[in-house]
Amino acid sequence: MSYIRIQPHPQLEQLIECYWMVESDDPAIQTEKIIPDGFTELIFHYGDLYRANISGQWQTQGRHLLAGQIGNYFYLENTGKAKMIAIKLKPAALTQLFGLQMSDYTDRVVTLDTIPNRALQQLQDIVLQFEDEQQVKEAFDTWLLPLSHSVTTTPVTAAIDLIFKQNGMVTVKEMTEAACIGERQLERLFKRYVGLTPKYYARIIRFNYIFQIVQSKSASWADVVYQAGYYDQSHFIRDFKAFTGEDPSAYYFDADNMANFFLNK
Repeated sequence: MSYIRIQPHPQLEQLIECYWMVESDDPAIQTEKIIPDGFTELIFHYGDLYRANISGQWQTQGRHLLAGQIGNYFYLENTGKAKMIAIKLKPAALTQLFGLQMSDYTDRVVTLDTIPNRALQQLQDIVLQFEDEQQVKEAFDTWLLPLSHSVTTTPVTAAIDLIFKQNGMVTVKEMTEAACIGERQLERLFKRYVGLTPKYYARIIRFNYIFQIVQSKSASWADVVYQAGYYDQSHFIRDFKAFTGEDPSAYYFDADNMANFFLNK
């Protein structure tokens, strides 16, 4: 399996985390665990389709997809050769760009055909005309740049920026102060723009920070617990298991899989 991360145009960095490609010519069925990383995605299959188990049942996915925020891990498996390209978007970008109510897509992966948005439906017709990653970048940049010109910041932007700046170690009170709004309004805005509560979203970003710490190779588990802001090791283990279904000491941080590709920046 090959994994490629592509940086967007600099003018899109406030909206787009990255573009990515995943390819494999091996048709052998492999089950992957997908772990929450705090971003939404537009995904396009140009190989064989995938099946997903999000709510307890396996379902074959469509070819062109929107993936909302996920609160827990789920399973994904190929049905043949894997070939995907995708746009990984910043937390509020789908609402800023297309006016979507993100709580409608929490823990869901839906086909673009089901979303009444002309721009999204046009994208699936142009995006798969490429030969290499440079053309993927050019296609996505060309489509997104005109759309980005009308995007403005919202009060939720300041709260999200604070969450990332503090690696998720932030209180709701600090978020409301950064956004200059009350707690109830912050909750409403997060429901619309992100699809998760502010507190839960910050928890996901703090969990993600564990992977950055572990990449240093020199950090002990005690260091990880301390740097990620957990009260104690049992609290850390409980959170890790909640998001991955595994004990941190048993997790393969260096494994060649989709979860690590997305979480290991």
